[in-house]
Amino acid sequence: MSQTAGEIFDAQRSTLLRVAYRMLGTIADAEDVVQDAYVRWQAVDHAEVAVPAAFLRRIVTRLCLDHLKSARVQREIYVGPWLPEPAVDDALDDDVTLPLLLALERLSPLERAAFLLHDVFGERFEDIALVLDRDVPACRQLASRARGHVRDARRRFPIDHQQGKAIAAAFFEASQKGDMAQLNMLLAQDVQFHADGGGKRPAVARILQGASEYLRAQAALIRLRRAPSELVRFTTINGLPGFITREPDGLLQTTALLVEGRHIQAIYVIRNPDKLTRVH
Repeated sequence: MSQTAGEIFDAQRSTLLRVAYRMLGTIADAEDVVQDAYVRWQAVDHAEVAVPAAFLRRIVTRLCLDHLKSARVQREIYVGPWLPEPAVDDALDDDVTLPLLLALERLSPLERAAFLLHDVFGERFEDIALVLDRDVPACRQLASRARGHVRDARRRFPIDHQQGKAIAAAFFEASQKGDMAQLNMLLAQDVQFHADGGGKRPAVARILQGASEYLRAQAALIRLRRAPSELVRFTTINGLPGFITREPDGLLQTTALLVEGRHIQAIYVIRNPDKLTRVH
């Protein structure tokens, strides 16, 4: 028995959500785009669609490109470092870590679309050209440029779940105790610290570079802290080990750690309450 249009779409929904999230960086916007794609799918002559999965990915990609045109202005006036909305417990992505999402964010919308459609989902450049309204050589060039930017953001030395949780636990404990010596042992010397408050909550206004700069900032924070953070639970955030805490202001916060070998290469803290509604 043949599938209905709704059943075909539902079978692709999770994949389409992944496409939109990788393009847009926020789950809410991704869900809106997928819902819009469903409305458009209902108006299509389904008998004329040879490969529904590929057809739907193209619809979602076009909608994302339209959305990014209006989102660009909002990103330009964003307060402090921008981080994508956290996907907790691999709810959305298993192989798309925060560094990779940030690398995608630095691409142009067309580069991002060409890379995702070709390198991630295996679309032919002839089909991508129709989506992007570019010729095939231009699409190849877009994907090639994107590939060069993204290559360094892919995980080189993935760690297992238990090791990641152990390092996250040690980092949390040292941070709460103010044990700078232990923190220093956990950190790579060129560690980066990203904190996204979005202008809604206090957060470091720029990316901190290096262990010494981070430790100075952490020591100052500890002196100002009214009460310790309450651990909600350890978890996985966009494929990285991390934890959720309730802060002294009563609001949630996520911390994700990029770990390579035995050291933390990057720390990603999301404090913007608009990006934490689903974490509740």
